[in-house]
Amino acid sequence: MASSSSSSRQVKHQVFLSFRGEDTRVNFTAHLLQALKDKGWNVFFDDDTLKKGEKISSALSNAIVASVLSIIILSKDYASSNSCLSELSDIMDRKRNPTDKYIVLPIFYHVNPSHVQKIGGTFKTSFQKHESKQPADRVQRWKSAFQEVGALKGWHIGGKSDRYETEYIKDVVEYISKELDSNCTSVSEELVGIDDQKKIILGLIEEEHSRVIGLWGMGGIGKTTLADVVYSEICQNFESHLFLRNVSEKIKNVGNESLRNELFSKLLNQKGICINSPSIGHPYQDRLNNKKVLVVLDDVSNPDQIEFMGVRHFGPESKIIVTSRDKQVLKNGRANHIHEVKKLNENDSLQLFSTFAFKLLNPAADFQDLSCKFVGYAQGNPLSLKVLGSKLYTKSRKEWESEVDSLKQYAEPKMSHILKSSLDGLPELEKNIFLDIACFFKGEKMDTVEKILSNYYMGAMSGIRNLVDKCLLDSIDCYSMHDMLEEIGKDIVRQECKEDPGKRSRLWFPEDIEKGYRNSKFLVDQVDSISLPNKLRKIPNLSSAINLELLDCSYCGSLVELPCLNHLASRDEDKLRLEGCYSLKKFPQVPSHFCYLDLRETEIEEVPDSIKYLHKLERLLLSKSKVEKVSINISKLELLIELNLSECPMVEFPKIPRSLTWLDLSGTGIEEAALSLDSSSNLQYLNMSGSNIQKLICTLFSSREFPTVDLPTPSLRSKILNHMRIDRCESLQLLSELPPYMQTLNVQYCTSLEEVSFADQTLYQFVSLGDDLFGMLFCNCINLNQESIDNIEENAMLKIGSLAKKWAARYDWKFQREDFPRLICCFPGNKISADKFKCQRINSSLSLKIAPNRGSGSRFLVFAICLVADLTHCHRFKYLTCICEYHLTAAGGGCCAEACERVKLLY
Repeated sequence: MASSSSSSRQVKHQVFLSFRGEDTRVNFTAHLLQALKDKGWNVFFDDDTLKKGEKISSALSNAIVASVLSIIILSKDYASSNSCLSELSDIMDRKRNPTDKYIVLPIFYHVNPSHVQKIGGTFKTSFQKHESKQPADRVQRWKSAFQEVGALKGWHIGGKSDRYETEYIKDVVEYISKELDSNCTSVSEELVGIDDQKKIILGLIEEEHSRVIGLWGMGGIGKTTLADVVYSEICQNFESHLFLRNVSEKIKNVGNESLRNELFSKLLNQKGICINSPSIGHPYQDRLNNKKVLVVLDDVSNPDQIEFMGVRHFGPESKIIVTSRDKQVLKNGRANHIHEVKKLNENDSLQLFSTFAFKLLNPAADFQDLSCKFVGYAQGNPLSLKVLGSKLYTKSRKEWESEVDSLKQYAEPKMSHILKSSLDGLPELEKNIFLDIACFFKGEKMDTVEKILSNYYMGAMSGIRNLVDKCLLDSIDCYSMHDMLEEIGKDIVRQECKEDPGKRSRLWFPEDIEKGYRNSKFLVDQVDSISLPNKLRKIPNLSSAINLELLDCSYCGSLVELPCLNHLASRDEDKLRLEGCYSLKKFPQVPSHFCYLDLRETEIEEVPDSIKYLHKLERLLLSKSKVEKVSINISKLELLIELNLSECPMVEFPKIPRSLTWLDLSGTGIEEAALSLDSSSNLQYLNMSGSNIQKLICTLFSSREFPTVDLPTPSLRSKILNHMRIDRCESLQLLSELPPYMQTLNVQYCTSLEEVSFADQTLYQFVSLGDDLFGMLFCNCINLNQESIDNIEENAMLKIGSLAKKWAARYDWKFQREDFPRLICCFPGNKISADKFKCQRINSSLSLKIAPNRGSGSRFLVFAICLVADLTHCHRFKYLTCICEYHLTAAGGGCCAEACERVKLLY
């Protein structure tokens, strides 16, 4: 049940768009193209996709062959184009092939479908012209293709029941996504022996009372693969979905709460969810109960893990798929159905083995007999077949026979014997890398592992790639391997010296490490990596550990003391791991060249004066620690760009260095803050969400700078304090002199806020467009005075005008509609300013005439739309979505443009 490298057509473009450029290129086709790309589909779009020097005819033909679906946009002049008709003929040739599941979808764009099928109307004239200029057989081929596509079901745009084109595009994209997901090179078609089992699980999914579905089977049998195939096929049918891999291992590494927080953050689309108690509070229960979700819990070893993830609170029609080697776990976890994942049959086993051993679907003739022997040894286990086949790829028959002999020593070779034989023949470099990942780095981010191993091994990247090619290592988002391979690797290290752990090359097991510490001299020559047990209270002197490459103390909850670590030579950010050391109270002594220090979830109470010696420090993370005081010396760190002190009990705003760009003080006890935003300040992001802040005042000049009449303006760039989160600060009363061009300002749920003001716009410069969405959210700030509301409204209009001017200076017709900038501003009120919004109406729609440009040269229109929404009866909703549609009509009655904007608000 693993990937098969069949000789199927390689898909370069999933969708081929055929259209008459002069008719639809800059309007309907361009919008459809962008919508398809936004969904992640690769689309062939006319000559923009062609490489320089590539012939149009051959490139189009190749693109049709390489695609899995064609969209034909049949406009009024489509049939007048020779190239369009040639494209259509090639497309319909593929459609006629009974073995080629090619999909063709016509869009009848302001044309009568019957005119296409019967070659009537203007199309009749076009073909008459072709008949006078082109060979008869060619024209007949074109006619046949044209009539056939006219008989296919598609979309008719411009008929009697006409709608906005944006609605048609939405329908087309949704339909195509379903077609491509279910019919075109789906995961199941590229896997061996999985379709029948997939159909069984999909059938169980459809059953109303089948909520928790268990997949049970031995290691390597394909439980995760089957769950992944089912998940990929149906996940779009759910409001939220998540595939949680290696649940047991992740819980072991980061704990139950951390993994559940990750799950809830994804399902509820809210960053930073933190539930540190076993129970789940009612607010989260209610929100989860309103969601139809799909969750896969992969590799569960304890029924409590299922319950802890809160699956019983998921909404109606939710589905939970759980994989486990232990059937009793699934029974006790209240699975409604338990499906035993079956071994591969002989034919499927031979095909899968051949895929990896020969890169073919069947064995080479000279290796047929040996292939059957290896398939017999693997006993239908996909992992064994993949590993064996990968090991034997490109090897001679003599080498194959030698491998058979090595397996004959076992009367009945087990899966572990097969996997062990594949490791025995690895070169020294690959074996060391394999053992390092098995013992320490399984599940770690790819760039982290590559950085560490490249510092230690020459040619590490090549070794990693070889392990992936041999199916001994997986590389999807992180480096991982099958549990059985991990255990075999760890057993190899244990066998280095059974009696004395100190003589082994790697230590990760708590009892082994504690034994080794009784004689710390063992560290000098042997160990190069240590993962510490979470019960350890004190680390011995490591100054003689000259080979130490990694010290992993993460989540050592009993650790209270660290030795001096100044001897660590590398500045790599992952050489020292201290996050989650709940009992560590003293700031560690680390080398001055460290650029990254992660001390999250520790008991550290103070950032000491000695912080000034870490002159290379760029990132300091102390969130959820006990820091109450930050030394003023931190302002001397000229390279520090990120400081995270969120959820610390500190009450004073820290003195920050000018280099700092990112500051997180959310959830702190700080009550007042004065930010000096002088010309040398680099602060771009400030988060004080959920803090005790009462007053925040921004000043343009520090104590060393005084404005004069000769001061050049604007004196600051807009990048200074470009993003601010200060939401849910119930004590906040004053926001003063805020920079006028901030891209995001989130002040929601500050129920005591009364005064808001913005700095003089002439002292700042609007220079950056950045992302296309600007936002100011003052939702539920119910005590804002009228002057502050006027200030907010005035600032919104200033930003809209500035965005329009900047866009006009850089506008390029190559950009699609979705690239235009937008500003969303929400604040409490019950009326609309008459001097700023002259056209008003008391309902949900508004019609107005727009004066012509009169030769101004302006290429586009800018709209500022203000609405008052009555939310009195919406108290039970957490999120609300405002939808704004516009339709522009030219003086002559033709459609110029139309679009739909959606704004999601937290209520």
